[in-house]
Amino acid sequence: MATGLALNRCSVPVYRTADTFLNRPPISVVRNLKFNRRLIGNCSITTAPFVTTEDEKYGNKQVISLTPRLYDYLLSNVREPKILKQLREETSKLRGSQMQVSPEQAQLLAMLVQILGAERCIEVGVYTGYSSLAVALVLPESGCLVACDTDSNALEVAERYYELAGVSHKVIVKHGLAAETLKSMIENGEGSSYDFAFVDADKRMYQDYFELLLQLVRVGGIIVMDNVLWHGRVADPMVNDAKTISIRNFNKKLMDDERISISMVPIGDGMTICRKQDRA
Repeated sequence: MATGLALNRCSVPVYRTADTFLNRPPISVVRNLKFNRRLIGNCSITTAPFVTTEDEKYGNKQVISLTPRLYDYLLSNVREPKILKQLREETSKLRGSQMQVSPEQAQLLAMLVQILGAERCIEVGVYTGYSSLAVALVLPESGCLVACDTDSNALEVAERYYELAGVSHKVIVKHGLAAETLKSMIENGEGSSYDFAFVDADKRMYQDYFELLLQLVRVGGIIVMDNVLWHGRVADPMVNDAKTISIRNFNKKLMDDERISISMVPIGDGMTICRKQDRA
């Protein structure tokens, strides 16, 4: 296999690691790609690659980039409850399993809910329920999670696991178009009464979901938007399909939105954490 690296003959599976990284979608802001190397016997092993921005004003800051090996290490340091592991493994056999959030994402969502002391939450885009179950598990007994999705088959799996985990009394499943559900909640006087929301649904609807959730979440509450890095496509000027353009535009609007404070984090496929400000 030809790559840009001088790889020695070696029994260590470094080839897959290097090839996986080098064949990721291009990111225009990143210019320099470097690999740490160490020797074991006569074998040169390529380990964690890192990148630096092309803008020297960032001080040539080196940022680690995940390889399959490093990501496996990260996963080994995730505290995943057994019931979530069971759901993840069952979902992995289903069509569309890539839609399920990753364990480290679910762990972060659960921690955000705990830090907030959240009692009332919303999820837009449930699939088989991995992220909503992670949230429901840390909600207090009096807590409530409104889970919105259009896929009845996936919701059946989610509801089965809510029951198995003993949290079904905390989850209100809404089968139907999420935008209509959120509008109905606003009309019912539920504005500014929710602490936390997570969105992992139709990317072309992100701005609509966000505006509706901003009405439902209280000041100081959090809205988390998933897939904001979109497999790296958002940074590739050669990619201009409808979903990618939609996410680019959405990310730009979040940057300019003074109603919220934001933090885009490169976890999973990228998530932006939005905190509602007083001026919203």
